[in-house]
Amino acid sequence: MTISRRKTLVLIGGGSILAATGAAGFAVTRTPQDAIAPWAAAGGYSDPRMRALSHAILAPNPHNRQPWSVDLDTPDQATLFVDTDRLLPHTDPFSRQIVIGLGCFLEVMALAAAQDGYRVEFDLFPQGMAADALDQRPVAVARFEPDATMAEPDLFDQIPHRRSLKEPFDTARKVADAELAALHASVRSGSTVGSSNDTAQVDTLRELTAQAFLTEFETPSAYKESVDLFRIGHREVNANPDGLDFSGPMFEALHLTGLFTRAGSMDRNGYSYTSAVQMVQDTARTGMAYIWLTTQTNTRVDQIAAGRDWVRVNLAATALGLGVQPMSQALQEYPEMAAHYKAAHLHLVPEGGSVQMLGRLGYGPQVGHSPRWPLEAKLRNG
Repeated sequence: MTISRRKTLVLIGGGSILAATGAAGFAVTRTPQDAIAPWAAAGGYSDPRMRALSHAILAPNPHNRQPWSVDLDTPDQATLFVDTDRLLPHTDPFSRQIVIGLGCFLEVMALAAAQDGYRVEFDLFPQGMAADALDQRPVAVARFEPDATMAEPDLFDQIPHRRSLKEPFDTARKVADAELAALHASVRSGSTVGSSNDTAQVDTLRELTAQAFLTEFETPSAYKESVDLFRIGHREVNANPDGLDFSGPMFEALHLTGLFTRAGSMDRNGYSYTSAVQMVQDTARTGMAYIWLTTQTNTRVDQIAAGRDWVRVNLAATALGLGVQPMSQALQEYPEMAAHYKAAHLHLVPEGGSVQMLGRLGYGPQVGHSPRWPLEAKLRNG
């Protein structure tokens, strides 16, 4: 679940913001500096594994759960585990999206290590895996080997600038065929990539994703999973720099006046809820092109590959000035989403296969960093 910050302020805030900011100006003008510090800290370590990992923690992941945990006990090696306390059992019951996020993490690690003169070889799920659940077995063993031939500076340089852009796109500005071709060219881990800027197909995918958002809101367990992860105001974000970030002066003002709270967001008859539903659907309908990644099967290895390719697409889009937002709702595998899941697959892979990622593309505003736990908090032996 994603809320457009600009529209939230307009629709929920009304005329109450000035009163709140006048009373508590100092508090509401602060940003969550601790939570965004890992972006500036990336690369600032002597151990090449730590340097690579400090970039990897900036990778995109579902609901910003940051479900990674890393063991560095063995020299020249990093072992990745999933933190099973950070799963999304209601919106991602088989943890497919979580594994995709881990794939994003591994690819950013590899890009950062290559820039530093290392090749990373991955042994995926060395102790086996389950198709429908994640456990304490390692996800990947990453071995660092000196190799100065692997660097991809065009992608690596975009890591600190990459965002998942959840704001409305400029509907007067098209996404060109050449830009879609450049995104296709970035994919190399085994996913099949598709894209479209065709008006009819864009209209179809706009409506599909908008309706999937509505279904997520109307499914109590799925929607509550998102609301429970709201971090409202800089204090909450600094204390728990994960989940869904609602920080900054305006959100703090709304929170202080009681216009934006977790409890209020759960009230289906309340203005926060109804406004948010309308806003996410309106934002979904501003997609100017779409890109999707598919695999023939749906194994954990497929999901890792899709994650590695997805973050490459995201970084390549960043280099082009394009915004990307994952539109994962229609791909979620809980029963209430089944009709949208079927429609997405019939539309995108009529010949069969699994759609791993779907994203809307377009041009939009610059947005700030998303919160991150510091690298040290993600080390098992740090």
